[in-house]
Amino acid sequence: MIYRLLWPAISLLDPEAAHRLSVRALQFGAGALFAARNDPASLRISVAGMRFGNPIGIAAGYDKDGVVVGPLLKLGFGHVEVGTVTPRAQAGNPPPRLFRLSEDRAIINRMGFNNGGAAALALRLSRSRPAGIVGISIGANRDSADMAGDYVTAFDYVAPYADYIALNVSSPNTSGLRRLQERERLGDLLARLGEARAKAARALPVFLKVSPDVDAHGLEAIVETAVGARLAGLIVSNTTAGARAGLRSAHAAEAGGLSGAPLFRRSTECLAEARRLAGAQLALVGVGGVSSARDAYEKILAGASLVQLYTGLVYKGPGLVREIKHGLARLLRSDGYADLSAAVGARVGPAPSQAEPDSGDGGMPAMRA
Repeated sequence: MIYRLLWPAISLLDPEAAHRLSVRALQFGAGALFAARNDPASLRISVAGMRFGNPIGIAAGYDKDGVVVGPLLKLGFGHVEVGTVTPRAQAGNPPPRLFRLSEDRAIINRMGFNNGGAAALALRLSRSRPAGIVGISIGANRDSADMAGDYVTAFDYVAPYADYIALNVSSPNTSGLRRLQERERLGDLLARLGEARAKAARALPVFLKVSPDVDAHGLEAIVETAVGARLAGLIVSNTTAGARAGLRSAHAAEAGGLSGAPLFRRSTECLAEARRLAGAQLALVGVGGVSSARDAYEKILAGASLVQLYTGLVYKGPGLVREIKHGLARLLRSDGYADLSAAVGARVGPAPSQAEPDSGDGGMPAMRA
């Protein structure tokens, strides 16, 4: 109700200004108005050795520099993914670069990995690292002569402060980045990163974030390469450079990555196909167009052990987190599932071994890549 009342004023703001305002509001404690506690026990799940109180996370892009990790966790997210961060700070693409497509419940962005750099993020988290699961998404600088090397450098900076690392090789807003999804280039990247992982002080789960625009052959190659490199899983998916047909908003022709409702079907199909290809060898995180408990449930049935939100928060506000969690628990009960892990991939095969029930205790406007 609070967010609905505020929405007419928020929608008049420039999208980037609205984002900055939302971050400041969280810094000053506004999240307490929407805090979600007491997650249903049926939502607990263990994935890649991490115990989640619930499967709902905020995707990379909202908190690029890790300045509101604690407040986001207090909103009720089961995990927060910060970044995408690059080895060196960069300004990103020139504005305007973020567009609301309100009639389509969508966003187009061409942010270009604007962030303060991996060293600054590492320093911030070393001084204040809140309790809860924190993933860090890493990428390459736009002017890099060695993109694969950038991932190794960023990994070395932030690995000590992460519960998992996400490799963003699929943003459409950095020239040449998506070529890292090609089998040979991806194999080289993961081999070099494997050397850095072997030297790290502790074993750290690594996830690969993929594009919804890959074809069936490309997705098969990604899955095979990820399995061979012993990654923990895939994040499916990033924004799309396509899917413009049928959009009604004035900004529909803007260049950049499209997210939100128009991405839901394609990203969920890609997720289900990744599940069929990977079986129990990779855990999957479902992202793209989630704005209700039913949307999150569809991702889980298609193979996701975890789900991340993005654009849905722009249009429905932070109360969406609580709404989805309790709605998801009801959906599991109504379909006869005792816990979340039993529903993972139910439409495409048995639940993967990386997603086991956890019997232990406890456990806004969005920026883009």
